[in-house]
Amino acid sequence: MNKSNILIVGVGGQGTLLASVLLGNLALSKDYDVKLSEVHGMAQRGGSVVTHVKISEDGVNSPLIEEGDADVIIAFEELEAYRWLPYLKEGGTIYVNTQQILPMPVIMGQAEYPEKIMSALEAKAGTVKAFDALKIAAECGSVKAVNVVLLGAASNDLPFDEDTWIKVIEENVKPKFVELNKKAFEMGRNA
Repeated sequence: MNKSNILIVGVGGQGTLLASVLLGNLALSKDYDVKLSEVHGMAQRGGSVVTHVKISEDGVNSPLIEEGDADVIIAFEELEAYRWLPYLKEGGTIYVNTQQILPMPVIMGQAEYPEKIMSALEAKAGTVKAFDALKIAAECGSVKAVNVVLLGAASNDLPFDEDTWIKVIEENVKPKFVELNKKAFEMGRNA
């Protein structure tokens, strides 16, 4: 991997920021240059959260990924995958948790949740890997482990060995949650 641009997108409270920290520390542990840029919006109220993760062997000049330049999108929710789809480069890969979290305008009846999101994703992406990461996280012992389940799935296509992933989880997750997150990673990797 000479360089990789990864967007991590979701809704406030889903653990997108921890996912970006894990991915950033993973790349740093292998001596890559890494830039993270977090956009929180109204995250604490269930709003959109996006983290730009840029990894390069040769240096990263800008912390933001431009439209059409993301190699990978890791989406914690279907609508967020759809919202950030313009950032995916043609033929890129998208990992999407099939969970649907209704935004406030939909809850209030002012808008409708878009239909055929998966069709739109498949039309743009080279590969769409959609699965119920929430269910897998619950099987691991906590729905809060969706972030690590998704990272586990994405790990199959990133050039970092499994032992390094596990070490980064052990070093960056609170000790009482390490085993749960290691299990979530393994189950995501096998999803």
